[in-house]
Amino acid sequence: MIISHKKIAYPVSPKLWHYLEKWRRTALVPKIYQELGHFNEAYPHIDPHGIETLWQTVLYPPEEFAELKPKLTTIYAMLKVGGDMSLAEHLDVDRVDFGQFGNSKPFRVRIVNRYNDNFDHYYVKVADASRIYGLELEHILSPNRINYMVHEGTLIEEHIAGIPGDTFMDDHVKRSDINRVRVAKEFVKFNERCFMRLLGDMRSVNYVIDITPDFEEVQYRVRPIDFDQQSYEGRRNIYLAQFFKDNLPVVELVTEHLNLATIRQYQNEERNLMASRKRLADRRLTELFSIMRHEILSPPEKVKQLGEELAEYHAEPAFEGTKTMGELVMLNLDASLRGL
Repeated sequence: MIISHKKIAYPVSPKLWHYLEKWRRTALVPKIYQELGHFNEAYPHIDPHGIETLWQTVLYPPEEFAELKPKLTTIYAMLKVGGDMSLAEHLDVDRVDFGQFGNSKPFRVRIVNRYNDNFDHYYVKVADASRIYGLELEHILSPNRINYMVHEGTLIEEHIAGIPGDTFMDDHVKRSDINRVRVAKEFVKFNERCFMRLLGDMRSVNYVIDITPDFEEVQYRVRPIDFDQQSYEGRRNIYLAQFFKDNLPVVELVTEHLNLATIRQYQNEERNLMASRKRLADRRLTELFSIMRHEILSPPEKVKQLGEELAEYHAEPAFEGTKTMGELVMLNLDASLRGL
């Protein structure tokens, strides 16, 4: 499965902005994205194993970095402790990385605690309406909470911790100490969540595996970290992680360790859980969809194609003739959760 064209970025509309204000997703963060682009040197970031990554560590002239530091620590304090700088005076900016590979061309900021050298990250991106809808739908409909802030054209996202999916495929899938059945189960549930809310492009670089020791066994959860392809592409299979080539190792785990009845059981479990989350957040979700269903978030030909493919998949003509991706997300969610 290949996505051949760069996604179009869509601005935050006044109605979406009002929604974000109401639900406390806005903050007067410094307009920092353009300033972060003024670096004068860059070199590939090397991971702890000595392998070159897709990120570039960037350097700034000393006088510019001196001006950037207090803005970047202020943003972190706003994200984590409500902007109380008395709780953040010991923080410093350790490193800034640039991801030229992504649609949002993100900057990753590493913040370090000067007292104990503990560190954390956050991301600075251009605010894109599609991505914001993706973040909100993840927060409302998934088992994961998402922390982010928007101000004018700037989007600040909290780091989502976990083992990157591509690293998990390379280093963990074949290890003897993983519970293959549980990994397979969680991938089935993740695949189902993404399809129901139409989150696409879940290649292995776009999600992480959160591993939590339990009292008898290890628990796994697959978490998306890239929301650029929220209901954008026209092909239905883009919204099913199982069809991406780099997910083949875990797809093979599913086919090896789960039979059809078990797969359907896990899919139904996830649908029931999502139906419960949908009921609990009905007011917020209804308000979000009342805006999203009128927004242009994808070219018309992609909306038409996806509507036709979903109409065939669900055997429901209502999908055809839809005008926006927001309508398709609503219809797909309703069709997937009908009767639950």
